[in-house]
Amino acid sequence: MYDFHAHTNYSDGTFLPGMVRAAESAGLGGIGFADHCTASARDSATAVRDRYGFTLDITYGRRRRAIERIREEATIEVFDAVEMDYDPRDEPEIRAFLEEAGFDYTIGSVHDVDDENVQVSSNFRDLGEADRKDVVDGYVENLVALVESELFDVAAHLDLVERTPPLRGLATVDHYERVALAFADSRTIPEINAGRATTDAEIVHPDEEFLEALREYDVPVTLGTDSHRSDEIGERATVLEEFIATHDLEPVSPPSVH
Repeated sequence: MYDFHAHTNYSDGTFLPGMVRAAESAGLGGIGFADHCTASARDSATAVRDRYGFTLDITYGRRRRAIERIREEATIEVFDAVEMDYDPRDEPEIRAFLEEAGFDYTIGSVHDVDDENVQVSSNFRDLGEADRKDVVDGYVENLVALVESELFDVAAHLDLVERTPPLRGLATVDHYERVALAFADSRTIPEINAGRATTDAEIVHPDEEFLEALREYDVPVTLGTDSHRSDEIGERATVLEEFIATHDLEPVSPPSVH
């Protein structure tokens, strides 16, 4: 099994060598490092980048050299990838950066709606139900735009709003159908993401109804543990192995990986 979505100290994960050793110990055939990145020049996006140190747009060359050195010693494949934060307003900057950087493959993810992070409960706790539904509508709009942009090989954690209690359960089958139809017409493929599978929430993205919509349109999937620490990789890889077995899935590699 391959894990195409993990993080390192080049964003909000832990040191690259330890992550590779953990992937080897877990029996993976390969691991892809997709550190967080933003190419936006908007004030809200640069403020987040500065606050959390998500500077892969500057340091990707240094990380690439580190990956090349680690490949010489690793017993598994190691991929040089990116998780790019997507907002439709940033498409020109994203396109230019990705063409320049030349990653092995690219992951796109939607984290914000109207500059509010959908994973932060306090952003939405005091909103009425109608306003919270509008946030979920906005999230789906951005996700469909991400897929239709054709900028990315993979779309990350499709129903991220399910991690956030005030937004949980507000996405509908119509939302899922719309996203699945967009995938059916795109080269971008969704991932099965285990980033919250071993927490109290026990969430695997996408949820059952969303996955059923993807199946309806014969959309292929890939796999990502979304691990940020070396001790997460083995446990989350086991979750993914069990998930694909019980759901009779045959995951594929990102389109750019041969």
